[in-house]
Amino acid sequence: MRARIFQPARTAMSSGTARTRRWVLEYAPTQSREIDPLMGWTGSGDTNQQVRLTFATKEEALDYAQDKGLEVTLVEPHKRKPNIRPGGYGENFATNRRTVWTH
Repeated sequence: MRARIFQPARTAMSSGTARTRRWVLEYAPTQSREIDPLMGWTGSGDTNQQVRLTFATKEEALDYAQDKGLEVTLVEPHKRKPNIRPGGYGENFATNRRTVWTH
């Protein structure tokens, strides 16, 4: 059985990094999805597609996969440099500003 281990990316709607530090193990699909002729819903008999396991570290995820005999694809994350200003957002409204407020 095949699986993929990765760190999820942040959502496009937020700049926060919550829920991106953990590692996720997802099983690869073994069956294709089918369209139900009556209702039009898509479904599959493969229940492993619903399983998502989270781990604190990459090593824990790899150890779990090795114990279960899974064929693993490891996807390394693309780290970006954090954009943190020394004063932060609150500095825009500071009362001790030395320069004139311009917008």
